[in-house]
Amino acid sequence: MAVLLAAGAASALANPLAKTECIAPAKPGGGFDLTCKLAQTALQDAKLIGDPMRVTYMPGGIGAVAYNTIVAQRPDAAGTIVAFSGGSLLNLAQGKFGRYTENDVRWVAAIGTDYGAVVVAENSPFKSLKDVMAAIKADPTKVVLGAGGTVGSQDWMKAALTARAGGVNPKTMRYVAFEGGGEALTALQGGHIHVFTGDAAEALQQRKAGAKIRILAVMHSKRLTGDLASVPTATEEGFAVEWPIVRGFYVGPKVSDADYQAWAEAFTKVMATPAYDKLRDERGLFPLALTGAPLDAYVKKQVAEYRKLAEEFGLSTKPAN
Repeated sequence: MAVLLAAGAASALANPLAKTECIAPAKPGGGFDLTCKLAQTALQDAKLIGDPMRVTYMPGGIGAVAYNTIVAQRPDAAGTIVAFSGGSLLNLAQGKFGRYTENDVRWVAAIGTDYGAVVVAENSPFKSLKDVMAAIKADPTKVVLGAGGTVGSQDWMKAALTARAGGVNPKTMRYVAFEGGGEALTALQGGHIHVFTGDAAEALQQRKAGAKIRILAVMHSKRLTGDLASVPTATEEGFAVEWPIVRGFYVGPKVSDADYQAWAEAFTKVMATPAYDKLRDERGLFPLALTGAPLDAYVKKQVAEYRKLAEEFGLSTKPAN
């Protein structure tokens, strides 16, 4: 009897961090992979996980396949975290994850963020965001905006918000969708588009790699640090456009409170260290550390705001199936 009780107690106290997995809802490379690899390295270096974390790739629907798999097939997989981004939350708001909503998983940790940015070619006549806004307002057909993503995507939203902040109906703006940010930046430098609404860190890394571009403004209420400290915010330029691109993780809906807390506490602990700051900075992310209940509240608020935005721009918020 004592043996049975001991075995039961050991099972109840099983550590979800002993054997871990991170699902990146995309092919190798890109933001989800980066998010998983950051957790993998940070938690391993801090000795907060047992075996090295396994990274599994599950592309499809910009996160939809992974979301549906965890909720429907692996709801109690305590050792598995799934990467998400601001784009995932935007898709949830537009019903692109099928019948599941933001309430169907447990949000564990946000480990960093990027921010939207307004970028032009180095030889562009636009020297500030005010110049861009003035030109769009004068004649929206003469200013071509472009980015990686179709109508309703994050980058399209950034373009739409930029146009709207300039007093222009987003439906009248000229927007060209590209396969990704790299392709859009090439078009920008070639003069095929005039303004790129992308990500600050991505644009900075491209500039460092030799891209002939200028970052006019970042979509955040405060100036960013480091190499982007000299770039004004959209708010400073007189246009209240903010677009955070959060990166983090969730677990299945039936993961126990104890296991959920174990993950949240591990991330809280690791993100409080200078070693983590260095790892995050190396990956071009800016500080945003939220775990447990505060993250859950943040996610619910963001999805509600995205849903409202989608409705304002005439986009569907109904489930895809």
